[in-house]
Amino acid sequence: MDVRIENGKLIISIELQDPTPSASGKTLVVATTHGNMVTPCVIDGKNVVIGLNAYIKK
Repeated sequence: MDVRIENGKLIISIELQDPTPSASGKTLVVATTHGNMVTPCVIDGKNVVIGLNAYIKK
């Protein structure tokens, strides 16, 4: 995952994966951080943490 702050926006770039069933089986996950990730981006002296799941309906 690539994260940066540009022109006042948080830009997140993450690799897509083959659709994989979610833990509940209700959706298909196409991108995930597999939990929270600390990023190198800093706001007010603190690192931004991102937890991302992108999915499609099954």
